Amino acid sequence: MGFEGADPGTIRPGGRTARVRSAVLRAVGDALAEHGFAHLDLTDIARRAEVGKTTVYRRWGTVTSLVADLLVDMAEQSLPRTETGSLLGDLKANARLVQRTLADPRQGALFKAVVAAATCEAKTAEALHRFYDIRVKEWAPCVQQAIERGEVPEGTDTHEVIRAVSAPLYYRLLTTGDRLDEAAADRAAEAAAAAARAGAYLRTERGLV
Repeated sequence: MGFEGADPGTIRPGGRTARVRSAVLRAVGDALAEHGFAHLDLTDIARRAEVGKTTVYRRWGTVTSLVADLLVDMAEQSLPRTETGSLLGDLKANARLVQRTLADPRQGALFKAVVAAATCEAKTAEALHRFYDIRVKEWAPCVQQAIERGEVPEGTDTHEVIRAVSAPLYYRLLTTGDRLDEAAADRAAEAAAAAARAGAYLRTERGLV
């Protein structure tokens, strides 16, 4: 599952070109985690990836294109949803996946950098929105299955339930700095499941109730 209208460098090629892309994107992720978006430099990325500078400039052209391609790759490489047979079990699986990612020193720092960049770079913001749209759509069927089992009311907004699971975890990462452990993940899942069962995410003609 990729993004439509991909920028230069975002098409998944084979052979040596694939290896170059993989090395460059790994270098971008490392640089973001270490220094943030403001210090990204195409020459430094080429050096880290051990590829020619002209290759990076020709295929990506700008650091925003590199970050956008990194988000494409992250979405493509993300783990598929887990189906446990219950809404709470599925949401806990989702929450723990998010928690493990954000608690990882490299990945947590990388996401902080990308979110910060998205506040001032429209292209990065668009890529980030697409990344999360893909991940929410991947997990939304778990909520639809819960509707069909009668666990939550008909008309529940499946996407809003999934967003509600990860929101408290990102809040901890970006604002409070509180510990991101499995207990925090489970609480986020339990709160989202309880709210969904209570009808908090019912759709109306104008949106949520």
